[in-house]
Amino acid sequence: MPKELIAGYKRFQGGYLKDNRKRLDALTEGQSPRICLVSCCDSRVDPATVFDTHPGDLFVIRNVANLVPPYEEEGLFHSTSAALEFAVTGLMVQHIVVLGHANCGGIRALMDKGPNDGSNSFIDRWMSIAEPVRQALNSMPDVSREERYASCERHAIAHSLRNLMTYPWINSRVQDAVLSLHGWHYDLVGGSLSFLESDPE
Repeated sequence: MPKELIAGYKRFQGGYLKDNRKRLDALTEGQSPRICLVSCCDSRVDPATVFDTHPGDLFVIRNVANLVPPYEEEGLFHSTSAALEFAVTGLMVQHIVVLGHANCGGIRALMDKGPNDGSNSFIDRWMSIAEPVRQALNSMPDVSREERYASCERHAIAHSLRNLMTYPWINSRVQDAVLSLHGWHYDLVGGSLSFLESDPE
């Protein structure tokens, strides 16, 4: 049993739970977040901490490298797509934020993939969503590896924003101006937040 979690829960009971009982009791009636946030599952990037939010404020979807797959109806399991569908058609969120971050391990794995690497791991198959980004960046002039990683992090966010628009129930709401899409990047080193004002590709 992870004792640190039990200790943390006890602090929660005596602190946050006690101080925010009214807020948390209200959440038992349901949730109505305005913002859906697609974030990386990296343990160093906790959206609730970064944005200083309370339970119920954000509908968070976390996966490797904060990627959004394109809309498709084949296959069996669609965790990210199912969560997006619930957020948009069920909760009627008004914003979807794709939050990338510096030093992303998934992005590094994608960019370090060799031409003959044929791994069929879950991670490799998931990261293939951003394969067009990797191919585009590999044609760039000589830049350092770190610069290539940083560029891929931002281009992958833009790629996910484009993929979001392939979902008919997202596209229609964006066209009707009832849903907005945003691409943000969080820098672990300085704690700064930058915004994709336009498609970087």
